[in-house]
Amino acid sequence: MTAVVFIHGTGVREPGFSALAGRFSAGVTELRGGVRVVPYYWGGDHGATLAAGGASLPPVSGTGRGPLAPDAGDDTAAWAALYADPYAELALAAAGAPAAVELAPGSLPPDRHVRARLSALAAEGDGPAAELGPGLTRAVADLEAHPLLAGAAAALAPDELAEVAARCLTARVVAGLLDSDAPLVPAGATRDAVAGRLAAALGASAPGTERGLRSLALRAVSSAASRAVVRRRRALTEAAHPAAGDVLRYLSRGEAVRAGLRALLAGLEPPVAIVAHSLGGIIALDTLVLTPLPQVRLLVTAGSQAPFLYESGSLPSLEHPTPLPAHVPDWLNLYDPRDLLSYLGAGLFPDRVTDVAVDSRQPFPAAHSAYWTNPEVYRHIVDRLP
Repeated sequence: MTAVVFIHGTGVREPGFSALAGRFSAGVTELRGGVRVVPYYWGGDHGATLAAGGASLPPVSGTGRGPLAPDAGDDTAAWAALYADPYAELALAAAGAPAAVELAPGSLPPDRHVRARLSALAAEGDGPAAELGPGLTRAVADLEAHPLLAGAAAALAPDELAEVAARCLTARVVAGLLDSDAPLVPAGATRDAVAGRLAAALGASAPGTERGLRSLALRAVSSAASRAVVRRRRALTEAAHPAAGDVLRYLSRGEAVRAGLRALLAGLEPPVAIVAHSLGGIIALDTLVLTPLPQVRLLVTAGSQAPFLYESGSLPSLEHPTPLPAHVPDWLNLYDPRDLLSYLGAGLFPDRVTDVAVDSRQPFPAAHSAYWTNPEVYRHIVDRLP
C-alpha cells in the first residue's frame, strides 16, 4: 500500500491542521483507493511562538510609553492611500463638481491657471522634488493632461486645488520609488516639505496647510484607520506571526523538524510519496537532500519556495549550482501562476523536476491556500503516485 505523507505549510496550527489533512485525505482517496495518508504536523512542536508573550512588541500609542501621540493628526494612512492612487483626492473633488455648463463669452476655464502653473513647473524638471528622487517631470506632464483636473478645478478653491495637486505629484514620485524597490525612501518630513513647495509653485497662498473638505475627510478617515491599526498591533502580530516566524525559525533551527520527518518516514514501508505545501516543501526537500531515504519514490510540492531559496543561496541543504543528489526521488512541483509564493524548479534542476501549472482562479494571497480545494491538484498527484 502506498503511503502518502502530507506536510503542511507556514502558520498552520490545530484545529486547522486536522481539517486540512482531512480534506487532503478525502481528495486523494476519492481518486485512488488503497492509499494510506500519513499527516506530518510539525507546527505544534516546531512552529514559531511568541515565547515571552509578546514582550518584543512596542507599546500602543496613548499609553505614555510609545513614540506616537494618541491623536497627533497622523496622516500616514492618507499618504498610503495616495501612494496606491495618487489621483484619489482629485477624483473625490471631481465627483463633487457642479454639472458642466457652457462658459460665458470671455470667461476662462477654471483649470486654466493651474495648468499654466504646471507648464511652468515642468520647465524646472525634477529639481523642485530633488530630495525625493526622479519622476517629477513625468508626474507633472501626466497631471497637466489628466481629465480629472478640470472637474477638481470646478469644485475646489484655487488654494485647495494647488494643495491637492501638490500631494498628487508628491505621491506619484514616492510611488515610483516604491515600485522600483528603491533602497531609500524619504522620511515624512521631507515628503511634506516637498509637497508644500509644490503647492506654493502651483499657487497656494499658504503652502502646507490642509484645507478642503475632501482633504480633511480623507485625512480623518485614514488617520482613524491608522490609529486603529497601531492599537491593534499586538492582535495583528499574534495573528500573522506564525507564518513569517515559522520560516525564520526553520531557516535558523530546522534540524528538529527534519529529524521528526525522518523518524516518521523510517516507520513506513515503501513505496512512500511526500506531498508538501509551501514551507513544508522546503522541509521535505532539505530532508531528502541531506538523508538518502530510498522508500520515498515521489516528492510533490505545491506553492513551494524551495526553488527560489536554492537559486538565491538560501536553501539550507543545497547551494547553487550544486545539482540535486541522485538519491532525491522524482519531483513534481505544482504552482499557480497567481500564487506569488510559488516558484519553478525545472530550469534549475533539468530532467529532475516537473513543473505543472494549476489554476485555482483565486487572486493572491488566496491562491496560495487554494491548492487543496482544487480537483486539478489531486488529479496530478494521483496520476504520479507509485
